[in-house]
Amino acid sequence: MSLLTDEVRALLGNRRVYTAPEALGAAACRYFAQAVGDDNPIYRDEAYARVHGLPGVTAPPTLICETGQYTGLPMDRDGYAGHSWHLHVPGTRQVRGGNAYTFHRRIRPEDVITATWEIHDLTEKRTRDGRDMLIVGSRATYTNQDGDLLAVNEETIILVAMDGEAG
Repeated sequence: MSLLTDEVRALLGNRRVYTAPEALGAAACRYFAQAVGDDNPIYRDEAYARVHGLPGVTAPPTLICETGQYTGLPMDRDGYAGHSWHLHVPGTRQVRGGNAYTFHRRIRPEDVITATWEIHDLTEKRTRDGRDMLIVGSRATYTNQDGDLLAVNEETIILVAMDGEAG
């Protein structure tokens, strides 16, 4: 059994673009820092940020990766309202393979962020016990209103056949 069906192959190169409806805002930077327990003053104190070579307060880097703030999508059955490929391949379970982030520039409160997601790789493999496995590579590129590259998120999703039979 091949998990790399024509329907799955059609996802290669699929792209979704989400642009925030407004600038990030200083409050979002401050609240996110508080929520993740990061008390660095560059997220809340303009004068402190300037003394440390910044034009003003910034956001904690990982705030940009919370795409629920850009998508405007309704919540799914699990309560998630962010980007998802909704990969449903019968007879498989989905496993997160991981994320690798590269941050290119600090995020500023005035940034209006666009997240562009694309599936760039589909690879079939087998697990050690002989089950079919499909590895999906996708990439999110985050830019601001001026087209400045802010961050890149390389994401791996793995679909593993539930049965023990080799395909």
